Amino acid sequence: MSDLTTEQFEDSNRGFAQQRLERLLAGSGVAFNGPNPWDIQVSNPSFYRHALINGSLGLGEAYMNGWWDCEQIDETINLLLRTSLGESQKFLSNFATWAEAKLFNLQKSLRAFQVGERHYDIGNELYEAMLDERMVYTCGYWARADNLDDAQKHKLDLVCRKLELRKGMKVLDIGCGWGSFAQFAAQQYGAEVVGITISKAQADLATERCRGLPIEIRLQDYRDVGGKFDALVSLGMFEHVGHKNYRTYMEVARKCLKDNARFLLHTIGKNDSRLGVDPWIAKYIFPNGEIPSLRQISAALEPHLIIEDVHNFGPDYDHTLMAWFNNFDNAWDQLKQNYAQKYSGRFYRMWKYYLHACAGGFRARHMQLWQIVISSGASQNAYRRPE
Repeated sequence: MSDLTTEQFEDSNRGFAQQRLERLLAGSGVAFNGPNPWDIQVSNPSFYRHALINGSLGLGEAYMNGWWDCEQIDETINLLLRTSLGESQKFLSNFATWAEAKLFNLQKSLRAFQVGERHYDIGNELYEAMLDERMVYTCGYWARADNLDDAQKHKLDLVCRKLELRKGMKVLDIGCGWGSFAQFAAQQYGAEVVGITISKAQADLATERCRGLPIEIRLQDYRDVGGKFDALVSLGMFEHVGHKNYRTYMEVARKCLKDNARFLLHTIGKNDSRLGVDPWIAKYIFPNGEIPSLRQISAALEPHLIIEDVHNFGPDYDHTLMAWFNNFDNAWDQLKQNYAQKYSGRFYRMWKYYLHACAGGFRARHMQLWQIVISSGASQNAYRRPE
């Protein structure tokens, strides 16, 4: 086969892939090389074949490679998901994540610390620059806030009020991050907090930030927790538990809760109970992650724990993610200069895509954010959600 014939063959494949993708995008409001800020501007024709074969994995990787760009990635993803494009197409990468989730326990004890090492331990300086002043790495509550610091403060206060925290109460924080909730609950409500995390970087900084308060930070898997607590809280950790471990997780919660105590579970949620996760997110951002459905959570609670309240403020995650990106983008030059070995141009594109794509997912209502109040006993008092 001559070089010319090979080139013609490759051009033919690229042309087919482009035409196929254009048909898939029809009606979504997204175009290739169009005039809108959410249109995909293709700079390398390899994009078409890679995206067609690999779906969302290929789309994200092509962006990291610099093969396409866009002024508003978040709106691109929003529009694509609103047309159910991602649901109607089946890709090998999607099947692979489904098969892994079906066949293997990706979140077993031996693998519990992997997400800490690969995501949360990549540099406290990154998260200090990106997050609010309290370093809360979960969705803020924007009902009465117009900035990230207030949105996170209001969220932490809402959690405390839902749990009816009082001075001297002993609280277990499963997935304590950099100690934001523990510090707030101790300072504002007089609580005594035990926080656990699977990230060494988080544990070290949380210990430093909470010094002098009645707070203990542990580098520990949730399956190894013991003791009895007046309240439990878990903010943005349940996404790392996995469906094969939901029952175990809830059994740990029940074991640790005193009678008639409350547990607030704050988690991203999905609209169906199909297994598997977005393959790009699984490969580059959150290894071994899995988003739960309400049905999966409810089944894991049966029959001993009671759901008192489900509060969905998923659209607030859109605002939170975009605020995180603005902070990250504003700090990028300094991060790149001071930590050049850690944060390359490819990392910038990966992180930008992560934050924008997730924002688009919440904007499309493809994902939800639930705060679920759970009780451990049969209290005769009705639960009243605080405003």
